[in-house]
Amino acid sequence: MDTKVMLGHGSGGLLMKRLIEEVFFDAYAGEELLQGDDAALLTPLGAGERLAFSTDSFVVTPHFFPGGDIGRLAVCGTVNDVATSGAEPRYLSCGFILEEGYPIADLRRICASMAAAAKEAQVRFVTGDTKVLPHGSGDGVFINTSGIGTLAEGRALSGTQCRPGDLVLVSGTLGDHGITIMSCRESLGFEAGLQSDAAPLNHLVAAVLAAAPNTRCFRDPTRGGIASTLNELAAQSGTDITIDEAAIPVKPAVLGACEMLGLDVYQVANEGKMVCVVPPAEAQAALSAMRADRYGAEATVIGTVSPSQPERGPKVFLQTELGPTRILDMLVGEQLPRIC
Repeated sequence: MDTKVMLGHGSGGLLMKRLIEEVFFDAYAGEELLQGDDAALLTPLGAGERLAFSTDSFVVTPHFFPGGDIGRLAVCGTVNDVATSGAEPRYLSCGFILEEGYPIADLRRICASMAAAAKEAQVRFVTGDTKVLPHGSGDGVFINTSGIGTLAEGRALSGTQCRPGDLVLVSGTLGDHGITIMSCRESLGFEAGLQSDAAPLNHLVAAVLAAAPNTRCFRDPTRGGIASTLNELAAQSGTDITIDEAAIPVKPAVLGACEMLGLDVYQVANEGKMVCVVPPAEAQAALSAMRADRYGAEATVIGTVSPSQPERGPKVFLQTELGPTRILDMLVGEQLPRIC
């Protein structure tokens, strides 16, 4: 009972009560969770504020990897999704689907990681849920997190706001998370220093908005990588986006792994990077704000927004280092399954 998850831990009875109190509450309970109610009562919003709400589920394998684990990924992923709207993330919910027999020690480790990430992002867990599946019916642990943030009056960030002449920024190196997970899963033994970039970026986003208040939009290039993200923005705004291969930051180990595996680094998932589109007059201020943040030290301008030709529709182009320009398409299918 004290070392493995049992079916009784999902029964709603004494074992479940003990699991909640001795694992979840012990790791990250605040005032709202300790109330023990079925719904959290949250502080009323200020005048003119609106809510931003997002939810995501995490099934990554392996559960632990260099740079993080499934718990850190769950917190950072949801915090970043809320932050892309320009909102200040405030509250999280957490749902665990556990498999009978899962080690309690590993669950404690995941919860401690979630608590540390939530503290860094300055958000609180306010409600949650636990279910347990029979042994063999799952894969140890799946996590669902939802996030609520408050959005200041008048703020409206969206991919629809991109305009010709705008500049595209990225907060750091691409492909770190996806290649780290692939290397761990398949024991490929890529460069030892490679690790996931999973990180909460809400403070970085807030700093950029303070420095560049007319920022058009943010987007975190997770599954499908920056290629899918930029294609989504181009489609939303009806524009073309051209990025410069020479300006895009990629670690040599990541680039080498992609070449070895036949992967397009621009389609590989990231979990701690942010794409930002800003008007040209505010680009330097936004870039400086990114670089001042611990997670944006390698931020750079990578491209521009331009008018699209109506006869072919919005496109994303990559200006290669060799000179020619090629179309950068969205990911088709599943390049790296269970990456988050």
